[in-house]
Amino acid sequence: MTQQSVPHHALVCVGTGEGATFFRNMGTAESIELKHMGDLEPGDLADQGPSGKSPPERSAKESMEATFSKILAEWLYKKAHAGEYDHLVLVLDPETLGEVRPLLHKEVTDRMTLELDKTLTNHQTDEIERSLKAAA
Repeated sequence: MTQQSVPHHALVCVGTGEGATFFRNMGTAESIELKHMGDLEPGDLADQGPSGKSPPERSAKESMEATFSKILAEWLYKKAHAGEYDHLVLVLDPETLGEVRPLLHKEVTDRMTLELDKTLTNHQTDEIERSLKAAA
């Protein structure tokens, strides 16, 4: 990650360990205008598991969040590999960001232009835009 910006047409992922919402920046790096592109819901996580070994003291909720982090990292890789985005902005709560970061493929991290450890799910789009402008 070399720059701290939200370039035009960047994919912006806003989420927690319970789900993610995706936007595209239809504006510029100086004038961010997010357009909702869809959501990634965890679905049935019982058939999947978190990456690696799970510590015995991990709660069921923590295990589900770790599993969703794995799913998110795989989804981001699939989309990057398919050339569906050139720039990525990750806005995840601190715990989820810590879970996702080591799971990200180099093809994903090479596209990251901004990483923000903040919980912005359930915020209005204009609030997310303001947070991104302040961080960039």
